[in-house]
Amino acid sequence: MLFQQFVDDDLGCASYLIGDEATGEAVVVDPAYEIAPYLAEAERQHARLVRVLETHTHADHVSGHGRLALEQGLPVAIHPAAEPGYPFEPIEEGDVVEAGAVAIRVLHTPGHRPEHCCFAVADRSRAEESWLVLSGDSLFIGDAARPDLAVGAREGAEGLFHSLRRLVDLGDAVELYPGHVAGSLCGAAMSSKASSTIGFERRFNPALAFSDVTEFVNERMRVSTPRPPTMDRVVELNRGPFLGAPEPIRPLDSPNRALVLDVRSERSYVEGHVPGALNIPISGTSFATKAGFLLGLDERIAVHASSEDEAQEAALGLRSVGFLDLAGYLLRPDASERTDPVDLEELERLLADGDVQLLDVREKDERDGGYIPESRHLPYRQARACAEALDGRPVVTICETGVRAAIAASALRHEGVDARPVLGTGIDDWSEQGKPLVSFRRCGG
Repeated sequence: MLFQQFVDDDLGCASYLIGDEATGEAVVVDPAYEIAPYLAEAERQHARLVRVLETHTHADHVSGHGRLALEQGLPVAIHPAAEPGYPFEPIEEGDVVEAGAVAIRVLHTPGHRPEHCCFAVADRSRAEESWLVLSGDSLFIGDAARPDLAVGAREGAEGLFHSLRRLVDLGDAVELYPGHVAGSLCGAAMSSKASSTIGFERRFNPALAFSDVTEFVNERMRVSTPRPPTMDRVVELNRGPFLGAPEPIRPLDSPNRALVLDVRSERSYVEGHVPGALNIPISGTSFATKAGFLLGLDERIAVHASSEDEAQEAALGLRSVGFLDLAGYLLRPDASERTDPVDLEELERLLADGDVQLLDVREKDERDGGYIPESRHLPYRQARACAEALDGRPVVTICETGVRAAIAASALRHEGVDARPVLGTGIDDWSEQGKPLVSFRRCGG
């Protein structure tokens, strides 16, 4: 049996190539928009791609099913409840998709989305029983799916409860391969581990600890992970007519009124950047997700990169979350504006003098662990939207390492706010130097 997992480390998305080595037939499950890895692996394995299977209409990343259909002539199979606007093969509960001796049994598992399906895979050359399941966006390693992205949170959670019970009934020995690992917004507590077993998750996954549907629903409805602003756009792209290959990203002499996205390191950004540029380093974690929170869906984007390869990598990430209108890339623009970073000693002086407003740009659960008394909470992803609500004083942004602080400062400067980041250090170092923190304590017990 041919089996290969592909993980997008930036978005935390997983896709799969499954087939029969003897016949050379293979299918792609939940492909990403960048399809070159599947084609390369199929060629390496001397396999012929025969079909695309989608567990559901994805909301966090653009699918590659359109490219595989248009460029490779592959049929796309998905549950009819997805109501796709493209030609598709309907798959429903109990259907079996075959690739040689490999049998892929469809389990309709609504909850995350009404059309969601899992795929139980058997190698009939060895046994009829399924030995692995592709759980899509239902059961993760250490967590379970969000129920609030396609339907009401209560309705989604009730469906998810029953779907998870079905997966557990597959048996403890069945291997579990999810559609996401850590880094995705589809689950808050998922592991970075790429696979598990039903038995291990049954014993240790908190989402499977509930035997009562009401208790499970109440717990899942407390999901606090932010909703991606790009979600509706991505669903529209994935549900609509097939989306073909993107236009190549080309070099530019000037931004020509496009928004400049500086993907170099935060240090390179502060030392000299295009006036008004946003800084989201491609070298950091979750580049595409951060871009999705800070860039406007209708903004044309010019990428400022340190090399052509870096620009191409940024383009892949941006397109993966629905930013298809890329003006091009800049390698040597007029980067005449500097942003002077702040160290902790200067920050202490500025706070003592009352000369600045300090913004803690971490997420709420991080801030609850301890924050500087004079600070105001403004997650980095809300910086552009909330810039007008600030009181007019100069701003200093702070996080744990400086990366998000630089992102937030760049977003505020883009909106006309005098903002400077604390770089290379942050809240933990402030505490270790004996400076005061306020700890959030929840009431009750």
